[in-house]
Amino acid sequence: MVEETKTADVGGIGPEQDLTAVRDVVAEVPPGVVAQTLGQYVRGYVARIRAGESGVLPVVVAMIAIVVVFSVLSPVYLSAGNLVNLFQQSAVIMVLAMAEAFALILGEIDLSVGFVGACGAAITVQLIQPATTNWAWPLAIVAGLFFCLVFGMIQGLLITQLRLPSFIVTLAGYLVANGVFLRILLFGPFSGYPNLLGQSNNLHLIYQLMWGNIDPTASWIGAAVVVAGLGAVIFLGDSRRRSSGLVAPPTSVTLIKIAAIAVIAIVVVGICNVNRANLGTLEGVPWVIPIVLAVLGAWTVLLQRTRYGRYVFAIGGNPEAARRAGINLSLIRTTGFMLCSFTAGIGMLLYASYLNGMSNNIQGGQYVLYAVAAAVIGGTSLMGGRGKAMHGVLGGLVIGAIYNGMYLLGLSFEWQYIVTGLVLLAAIIIDAVSRRGSASGSVTRV
Repeated sequence: MVEETKTADVGGIGPEQDLTAVRDVVAEVPPGVVAQTLGQYVRGYVARIRAGESGVLPVVVAMIAIVVVFSVLSPVYLSAGNLVNLFQQSAVIMVLAMAEAFALILGEIDLSVGFVGACGAAITVQLIQPATTNWAWPLAIVAGLFFCLVFGMIQGLLITQLRLPSFIVTLAGYLVANGVFLRILLFGPFSGYPNLLGQSNNLHLIYQLMWGNIDPTASWIGAAVVVAGLGAVIFLGDSRRRSSGLVAPPTSVTLIKIAAIAVIAIVVVGICNVNRANLGTLEGVPWVIPIVLAVLGAWTVLLQRTRYGRYVFAIGGNPEAARRAGINLSLIRTTGFMLCSFTAGIGMLLYASYLNGMSNNIQGGQYVLYAVAAAVIGGTSLMGGRGKAMHGVLGGLVIGAIYNGMYLLGLSFEWQYIVTGLVLLAAIIIDAVSRRGSASGSVTRV
């Protein structure tokens, strides 16, 4: 007689149940990702803030606080003339911060951007001098930016091929570029100060990069075209993602974003079209604003909409995982340093226009620190893997707003440094808390 064997029912597991199955555990999906209504999206955003993922909220709050404080202490602060001047003062730091973002997102740093960009700008200013080479301004700009590209490529190759720390390589690049910059200033009969004065159209065009203004009517038309084009891209992009079953914000959120862009455009153009001159007429949007927006748009698309951008974030987040995924780390890193130097060349060309020439008094080292501070204050992580071009613009505005307000109050430079340092420290603390909060979440039971 064969004894019948019975399967024990232990812990509610029946004889036909799969013992390897994992029950009641699902991945925790952020509420904002699956939001279908504005209310769900807002609740998801609040949940992200509580988890430490505050995004650009801290820098926006800081900007509002700075504006409120300085507008109370100095009534001139919110005048049209001062606001336009504030943006012109901040433009160089914004572009340099966008340049530094390429290195920071990769988990690296570039200490040479101040003087590398200055070399490119000095080359352009020297080449358009009518008494010497008298190059056409487009060729002169290309030559200056090409120098920046080559310099960035050399630094990138040293870092990637010899596996040297970017801190040391770019520090050496800072010193080399400083010396090259001083040599460039000695070319021609200008005693180390090539300027943009004279009757040459080439000189005038470089000067107008910072100080030229668009006609008020053309400013409104241009703003309308930009808002309509950008709004169409955002709306159609989100609609296409929804129809494809991909993650996209609710339609109401998309419309709110487009409306916010339109309001900002109206406010900016309205302020710029106010007559800012004490005598005569000075109105219209400065050319530097569309230049900065063009750089912002190009690098935003590159970093957030292309394969190259995804590779940059992958390397900054986890280099070993990126290498195992087949990403060419050397190529992406070298290209990142090239783009960093190239963008710095644009920023320092704007600075040459702002100064009406180039001088050996340029503080390239100080501008490097401002660039790193602006990028981090705006939201780019020093740890790599997180950042946007927009962060450089926001951080540059914060630094410019602080300096402009303190200048109006007559405070000394040491207080400007102290306040900027404290704001930078706060940004780093927020970044550390954000990373700690985002790393703590994993799975949840339902």
